[in-house]
Amino acid sequence: MPLVPPRISRRHALRALVAVLAVLGVLLWWLRPFGQPQLTGELTFSTGVRTGVYHRYGQLLEQQLRRDVPGVKVRLEPSEGSQQNLQRVAAGEADFTVATADAVAKYRQDGKPGATFLRGCARLYDDYVQLVVPAGSPVQSARDLRGKRVAVGQAGSGVRLISERLLTAAKLDPAHDITPVSIGIDTMPAELEAGRIDAFFWSGGLPTSAVRELSERFEIRLVQLGDLVESLQGSGSPARYYRAAVMPQDAYARARNTTSVATLAVPNLLVTTEGTDPGLTEQFTRTVILSRDRIGHEVHAAQLVDLRTAIYTDPLDLHEGARRYYRSVKP
Repeated sequence: MPLVPPRISRRHALRALVAVLAVLGVLLWWLRPFGQPQLTGELTFSTGVRTGVYHRYGQLLEQQLRRDVPGVKVRLEPSEGSQQNLQRVAAGEADFTVATADAVAKYRQDGKPGATFLRGCARLYDDYVQLVVPAGSPVQSARDLRGKRVAVGQAGSGVRLISERLLTAAKLDPAHDITPVSIGIDTMPAELEAGRIDAFFWSGGLPTSAVRELSERFEIRLVQLGDLVESLQGSGSPARYYRAAVMPQDAYARARNTTSVATLAVPNLLVTTEGTDPGLTEQFTRTVILSRDRIGHEVHAAQLVDLRTAIYTDPLDLHEGARRYYRSVKP
């Protein structure tokens, strides 16, 4: 006589389904990634001048972090640049920032407050040093700036550091052989266009929107700085982070340059302190690396962030949270 399976009531079926779902829920809870609790709280990211690459990068990164870690509120704090950024992070006024490697090296070399607590999360993209003049200017090298009114960056910026080093390498006294003007990229273009300055130094990713927009309404030219690289590199420890570089002619398509421009570049680092929560730092680093292409659509320099080189944050040791991330993606 054939066996007939017992009939299961709808109530029993529903109870069984609920039991199965409960078991699955427990299993999924146990299988979740350990050491990655829900991140909550607030962090401050010190960026740069509002029209510079640092600040735009920070804006796009904040949008991505909002998706990746919705429990953490990110506050952006504009700044004068690398030097002020480092001071803020070292003093606990900001949790993360971006600064050039030469500025970090000088901050440590000078024994500034909190310097020993600084840690790196990632090597990002390189800044290119740009000397911008009106297209008809007689200036062909930094040596020709003698007697000129030159914007050299704000006191707390990385531009100030490198412009003074370049002028010194060009055998010019930054305080006396030029008329130094302490302004940032937010006002440099308008001052050049109005004829109130003769030139300005800028250090930023390519292209920097403020320089590109200036080139579209006013005839400018970028001056080569390649003749100073060797002298600059021999000037001391922080200067070893500069490398010879070339700006392609199409970096600023409307500028009146007929060839590529020899200059120098310096890497940017994502910086925090050793006391920052490892879980938060791990996630922050992950977002920076994985959002490269998305952010790179608007900040082209971000396309150069590379997992293979991001781990090299010299002169800073890696933060433990960043180290965890790189270990997790190691092939």
